[in-house]
Amino acid sequence: MPRTPLPGQTAPDLHLPLIIGSKWTLAEQSPGAFTMIVVYRGLHCPMCEKYLKQIRAMYDEFLAKGVEVLHVSMDGKDRATKAHEDWALDPIPMAYGLTEDQAADWGLYLSKSMKEAEPDVFAEPGLFLVRGTGELYLVDISNSPFSRPDLTVLLDKLDFIIEKDYPARGTKAA
Repeated sequence: MPRTPLPGQTAPDLHLPLIIGSKWTLAEQSPGAFTMIVVYRGLHCPMCEKYLKQIRAMYDEFLAKGVEVLHVSMDGKDRATKAHEDWALDPIPMAYGLTEDQAADWGLYLSKSMKEAEPDVFAEPGLFLVRGTGELYLVDISNSPFSRPDLTVLLDKLDFIIEKDYPARGTKAA
């Protein structure tokens, strides 16, 4: 069962392999403003392809605002590499091998395969902003491929968030 982390708290620990052969660790990131972790369903998902391509088209703008981006799924290295190459996502770092436990720590929903092209189990979409201090700032998770944050709005509002030091919202547990 997902354990949705609370904004304003320290983000869950995250260590992942990258398709280039190195390791990525959240605690070692030092973004100007935020690290944006984008969880996608996997190579099988055409909605993910469209969304990640949109992020790629906006990547330089995110970087200019101090936002480092990471894409990750539960796919293995071969499928993640294929998605990265076929969808032309370079130079955005691509991680792979997100585990079910890691997905649960981040509050992600998991789905079982409905067709042959899908992995047996995969995480549904999520987008997270984490400050360089490790504070979880924004949590946006979905249980289906059809609902994701509007990247244009997010990019536009980053200036306000950064300039006004706008605090994380939703910090009180229900």
